[in-house]
Amino acid sequence: MLHAMTDQLRIALAQIDFTVGDIAGNVARILAARDKAAEEGADLLVTSELSVTGYPPEDLVLKPAFVEEARAALYRLAESTRDGGPALIVGAPWAAADGLHNAVFLLDGGDMQRRYKVDLPNYGVFDEKRVFKPGPLPAAVPFRGLTLGLPVCEDIWTPAVTGHLARQKVDLMVVPNGSPFEAGKDHVRRDLARARVAETGIPLIYLNQVGGQDELVFDGTSFALGADGTVLLQMPAFEEALTVTTWRRGPGGWAAVDGHQAPLPENLGQIYGAMVLGLRDYVNKNRFPGVVLGLSGGIDSAISAAVAVDALGAERVWCLMLPSRYTSRDSLEDAEICARMLGIRLDEVGIEPAVTAFGQMLGPVFEGRKPDLTEENIQSRARGLTLMAISNKFGHMVLTTGNKSEVSVGYATLYGDMCGGYSVLKDLYKTTVFALSRWRNENRLPGHLGPAGPVMPERIITKPPTAELRENQKDEDSLPPYEVLDDILESLVEKEMAFEEVVARGHEAATVRRIEHLLYVAEYKRRQAAPGVKLGRKLFGRDRRYPITNGFRDAR
Repeated sequence: MLHAMTDQLRIALAQIDFTVGDIAGNVARILAARDKAAEEGADLLVTSELSVTGYPPEDLVLKPAFVEEARAALYRLAESTRDGGPALIVGAPWAAADGLHNAVFLLDGGDMQRRYKVDLPNYGVFDEKRVFKPGPLPAAVPFRGLTLGLPVCEDIWTPAVTGHLARQKVDLMVVPNGSPFEAGKDHVRRDLARARVAETGIPLIYLNQVGGQDELVFDGTSFALGADGTVLLQMPAFEEALTVTTWRRGPGGWAAVDGHQAPLPENLGQIYGAMVLGLRDYVNKNRFPGVVLGLSGGIDSAISAAVAVDALGAERVWCLMLPSRYTSRDSLEDAEICARMLGIRLDEVGIEPAVTAFGQMLGPVFEGRKPDLTEENIQSRARGLTLMAISNKFGHMVLTTGNKSEVSVGYATLYGDMCGGYSVLKDLYKTTVFALSRWRNENRLPGHLGPAGPVMPERIITKPPTAELRENQKDEDSLPPYEVLDDILESLVEKEMAFEEVVARGHEAATVRRIEHLLYVAEYKRRQAAPGVKLGRKLFGRDRRYPITNGFRDAR
């Protein structure tokens, strides 16, 4: 279908929560968004990177049948545009003569124009060079009287691709993205996009996907910049959304004239929003009826339960109090109050019979040896076994509640408190757990399903943390104060600082040496840990991949 040159376009931007591998479902969501865009008079609908397959598809793209199904879906989408309605910008893997590419397509009037991603990220959570071939520098894409540049995600992190398109005098850059959440990253993205706009003088649309995919959360927060770097449009965080904007050609080029500015959460709100969306999509996309977790009366399980209620609703969250002889009355009361505040089911299953039975079973083997960490771990594993039994019987996924501080130094029990299918605290240090708990007691984000008021009693936040596996136990009996521990861990993990640099921050050399040792020797535990939401720079397993067998020590 021919379209005359125009000085005005209606462009719809769709933040859609795609599911990796569900090609039919993803196509249906694209077509539903196209129908809505058509109702609002849009000429073009823009979707995110690899929208047909979901992102990141990882090794699914190495399966020829998967790539062929994606190709067939593309032809169906192209055929849908013969009706004269909105054109589509979609993404999919494409098998070409030189290999498999991460490709972006403009579909209009039944026709298909294809371009390939050039800069394939191969760091942190990304390993696209493993499955895709880089494309050549892309040509401009003609569309209804103007020319578009279609760089894909990483292509705008350096000037090469956008500079090449600018030399072709494109009118507008449209950038499909699959950019995972990381605290503070929205500012990084916007600054990079502004840099490309400043270099080229060309307005830019940045369209990011939204939703959870295993350990990654995509926060949306799509935006558009004018040729002068002004934010013309800001879409919301952690929400599906479709926004239609009017773009007009003027003396200074193309610009949006009616962009909505959605407010974005501040830092703790962003982190909490990512935790909620990550858990919601993991549970729902994997078809669990709900989650079950141990509610100990401590802060980690309390904030995990709050995230679960905000994500799934109180009726899908089941908590168990699993007391032993060392569980305090305060812990029992705090767990009960927390459950009432959240409106969730709380059952009590004492683990003492199981602990006693293990003591009797192992007594002859342990004869002559004093009680030690072994007996503490038996309690933790009795709790894990109980939660897994509930999961097996009723189908609820076990939500594990260990935080990054504990998991970093191995202050967690394999097959005990590490037992579970997912963790919302995996990438959250203990000091941030405290801050986030205070924040959630005072705030609730739109769309979250939990109560508007406080979600845990103040005593849970203020009392000294303890595992309650022996008499009068406190976390700081075995670990430095969390403000000290977390600064050392952030220095070693996130910043990869040298031993001397960490000591220079004001820490005792012996403490830093001990924490570095604990960090390295706990790697085997982390390899067996549940997946969890990426929130910062270095998520264990996805970003930070250290060997288990490791003779290196920086602290000597």
